[in-house]
Amino acid sequence: MSKLNGFRQILELVVSQGATDLHVKVPSSPVLRIDSVLVPQEEWPPFTAKDIEGIFEEITTEEQREVFNKEQELDFAYSVPGLARFRVNVLQQRGTMSLAFRQVPSSVPSIDELGLPQVCKTLILKPRGLVLVTGSAGSGKSTTLAAMLNYLNENETRSVITIEDPIEYLFQDKKCLIRQRDLRDDTKSFATALVHALRHDPDVIVIGEIRDLETISTAITAAETGHLVLATLHTVDAAQSIDRIIDVFPPAQQRQMRLQLSQVIEAVLSQTLLPRIGGGRVAAFEVMLANSVIRRLIREEKIHEIWPSLEMGKLEGMHTLDQALAALVKSGIVSKEEAMMKTSSPVKLTKLLQADVDTLTPAAVAEPVLDILSSPF
Repeated sequence: MSKLNGFRQILELVVSQGATDLHVKVPSSPVLRIDSVLVPQEEWPPFTAKDIEGIFEEITTEEQREVFNKEQELDFAYSVPGLARFRVNVLQQRGTMSLAFRQVPSSVPSIDELGLPQVCKTLILKPRGLVLVTGSAGSGKSTTLAAMLNYLNENETRSVITIEDPIEYLFQDKKCLIRQRDLRDDTKSFATALVHALRHDPDVIVIGEIRDLETISTAITAAETGHLVLATLHTVDAAQSIDRIIDVFPPAQQRQMRLQLSQVIEAVLSQTLLPRIGGGRVAAFEVMLANSVIRRLIREEKIHEIWPSLEMGKLEGMHTLDQALAALVKSGIVSKEEAMMKTSSPVKLTKLLQADVDTLTPAAVAEPVLDILSSPF
């Protein structure tokens, strides 16, 4: 298993089995993640340290290997011509390398194909503001952003700059002029890239992940100065997302940042993935849209009151994650047990499931046309 040609057969298996991820470590056989479940491929011999080192040498550049040797971890994109594109993470564990491959589809899925909330089409066409897409690692945030950007590319003429770690979906200019910057290959940090992006005449800036005070501060400034900024956060709901952004700043600055954020925030889309009954996966979304009430709650530090506002904002297109989970269960798309594992309030979800009234309109829980397995959700 020390030759790349042999390893390509495993990558072909990832694609043919519809797996989202491949895990390679010593001394195990390859493991695929299918429908959120880890499936060992025991017909393949276990990897040795030499096997993995050989694969690593073949799929990386000299510069990437230097980064790994210095930091003991690495993220990069790897393409197999005629097969697929992968996002790869390498880390050191127990003195040997462990590799994780995530499959990235060659074509960008549409908002409708993925069954995303229709409000995504409205948000991506806004002239300015801040839109956050949040969720745990592997919940499909990058795919949601890509689908929204694809819609913009097909419908409006805009100058777009993305800052990604690494670049996943590759875009061709349609109506938009799109520049994609890869962390490390094209820029040294999100914060630095964002500052220079503002000098490159963008209309839209996409930030792969907001990680620090400098990046958050510059993103808010960019939104204030007439740009549409889209970014991801590793938070599970809208209220936590707002708190996370404010808490990054020193206490003396938090009041001012709360005011600025209330003025520029347009929406928070929080998503999670669940196994679908019958196979595949489906995303459930919490949707917060920044109306006058939401902006006031942010200004007045009443974040705990955001949840009731979402619950009652159905006519505006808002809803909580629990409402979305209840709708998926009532529609027979996911099981009650799986929904309970994703909620932060089992009591509230139970009440929604017992209610006779519909929690959401049918359009809010429309099943995706594409099997979620075919995307890195």
